[in-house]
Amino acid sequence: MKRAKKSGLDFLVDKLTNSIENIVSGDRFFTEISVVSKEDLKSVTKKNNWQFDWKYEFKQAERDVYKLFIANNAHVIQGLISLEVKIDHVYMHLVESAPFNKGKNKIYSGVPGNLVAFACKLSFQRGHEGNVAFISKTQLIQHYVESLGALHVGGRIMLIDTSGALKLINKYFPT
Repeated sequence: MKRAKKSGLDFLVDKLTNSIENIVSGDRFFTEISVVSKEDLKSVTKKNNWQFDWKYEFKQAERDVYKLFIANNAHVIQGLISLEVKIDHVYMHLVESAPFNKGKNKIYSGVPGNLVAFACKLSFQRGHEGNVAFISKTQLIQHYVESLGALHVGGRIMLIDTSGALKLINKYFPT
């Protein structure tokens, strides 16, 4: 498979929930996040309508790929995120909802927000004060400012700082 072009992240934050929410019923389901295994990636392919080459991401030594799933159902991946821990922040390389969680017929909302909140939590765990950076597609800069509280720091560079990170973490990972 070809490597994904680095043209900026283009995920849409559909709704900030405190878990993920079934679009039809409104039921909420608690989620868990863990590192993706090679076995997990067998079904995460372009043939199965995933947009990115997650096997490529998985092979990058400096990155970790995490999966979001409904608690007690680790076999059904709701979304994926590729993260790299840098010296003073966590960098988001890719974020993607499962194909069945995209578009007008999606099953669950809240997946992208949940994954980004996890990146912020990881940043705190690594001593980086919640700072998370990523490159945005130009047309989504304002969307990330409004939905995630991200700061536009120049060009297409976005930063979620401590304040924004705490809001997301408190939404998805209340103590």
